[in-house]
Amino acid sequence: MIYKFDKESLNYKKVTGTLVAITIAILLTTSAVISVFTLRHINDVRFISEETRAIILREADKANEFSPEKLKAYILELNIKYPHIVLAQSQLETGGYTSPIFKENHNLFGMKVATQRPTTNKGEESGHAYYDTWRESVVDYAFYQARYLSDIKSEADYLDYLRQSYAEDPKYISKLLDILSKQNNK
Repeated sequence: MIYKFDKESLNYKKVTGTLVAITIAILLTTSAVISVFTLRHINDVRFISEETRAIILREADKANEFSPEKLKAYILELNIKYPHIVLAQSQLETGGYTSPIFKENHNLFGMKVATQRPTTNKGEESGHAYYDTWRESVVDYAFYQARYLSDIKSEADYLDYLRQSYAEDPKYISKLLDILSKQNNK
């Protein structure tokens, strides 16, 4: 029971349930309003310190930093067919991840701008598709595979398709096989 002191009669009087309910409702409403404004302030990027912004940006950059290990993991994550061949393609197409097309365009596979399938490229630079991140290049290759290579059932058929429809260099497949051989001997 809740009692209130009445100054006129100098007695304690029982507080009714309605008064208690109104008091609780006012307290809950007030705390909800304060919480909303406080959370809005906390989550508003305008109120993030410069140090916090720098940390967030640095962590985002780390996530997008390229490494062959991250590439291999992402190829596997996307369930791309023949991942060892695709990894070898990326090494061949980028000259061991040193080519300007890779460094400037984030293009791991020498892809051209797609016009007949879904794509993640942002346009064309230096005759090749360019991407905001290397990951977008991998997703674009996955789209390419899904569109044109979904019926391929063996590595031999995959390599034959690459020879006929993908490669511009007549020695492309032998170069790929050389890279694969070196990978197997490690």
